[in-house]
Amino acid sequence: MLLAPVKSALSLLIWLLMMILLASIIISWLRAFGVRVPHYHPLIRAIEQTSEAMTRPIRRAVPTVGGGFDFAPMIVLIILSILQRIIAGL
Repeated sequence: MLLAPVKSALSLLIWLLMMILLASIIISWLRAFGVRVPHYHPLIRAIEQTSEAMTRPIRRAVPTVGGGFDFAPMIVLIILSILQRIIAGL
């Protein structure tokens, strides 16, 4: 009975991290297409710092491939979704 709130909180945290990572991906795409996204905005900085903290270890292990395509966010999303499924199965 005590495990349900912990599972719920962990699931919510993982979902939030996934949304932060997706927001960071969208921001980088907007910048790539020339849309001005302010670097100084506190929310944008928080999103970028959080996503960078999640992807940095993956970027060290997996190099960027030709054309500057970065697989790190995709790998982190896969890891987070696996964690979410493990927590849901408990």
